[in-house]
Amino acid sequence: MKLLEIKGLCKRYDGFVLDNVSFSLESGYIMGFIGRNGAGKTTTIKAMLNLIKKDGGEVYINGLPFDKNETECKRRIGFIMGGFDCYKKSTLKKLTSVTRRFYDDWNDDLYRDYMKRFSLDENKKVSELSAGMRVKYAITLALCHDAELLIFDEPTSGLDPVSRDDLLDIFRSVISDGKRSILFSTHIISDLEKCADYITYIKNGKLIASQDVPSFREDYRLVSGDNAVLSDKAPYIVGRKSNAFGFTALIKTENEDKFADCRTAPADLESIMIYTEQED
Repeated sequence: MKLLEIKGLCKRYDGFVLDNVSFSLESGYIMGFIGRNGAGKTTTIKAMLNLIKKDGGEVYINGLPFDKNETECKRRIGFIMGGFDCYKKSTLKKLTSVTRRFYDDWNDDLYRDYMKRFSLDENKKVSELSAGMRVKYAITLALCHDAELLIFDEPTSGLDPVSRDDLLDIFRSVISDGKRSILFSTHIISDLEKCADYITYIKNGKLIASQDVPSFREDYRLVSGDNAVLSDKAPYIVGRKSNAFGFTALIKTENEDKFADCRTAPADLESIMIYTEQED
């Protein structure tokens, strides 16, 4: 069964429309949610969690309709938005005592295990923790009520490379038993290359793709050559960059035969996103 399923999610603002976004995620996987700033990633997450009123669409958590089972669905979700920057003068112990009251299935033994694993001292205040340690504490709170779906909005933003790599290791460990999945939005594409099984990509509120990472990469190629060969190839180019020495462009693999007179190379996730946005 699909752990998360979103069908036709819509949200309208003046000047922006989240337009019929649909994707799904099964248990045991990590899905990266990408798109440039303002593309609609946070709007999608907030709408699916009913933090903002959606204008259309359906959300299911492990087969349960979210709108009709909101309390039960939210108990199955661990949600972290950005870094953990609230209640900076409170100790972790105090915050934990408040949080555990909301969950009937809170597991205190699991909480202690994660606190030890992450070297977190519950007598410290939030303000005394590094950015990376704050995220680890937020993850601890999410995991200790047996959340099946973890949703993170820019969890690695602001972290140094070592802390980001440590966090990605934690992500992989969390889903290793096949019972949980992670959806996390990010614009640090190199993080996705290390841990994501699936990619969901939106642009200007519209879904570009939602598929496994190898298939997503295989759908595109980078081509380069002299600017003179571009005259009849514009319809087949997703996005390109040119200079006095020639051009580099992103194309769909299905159109590779149209560029026989050009050099070709595989496309990584970052190149796909950069060149797809170039058409603007």
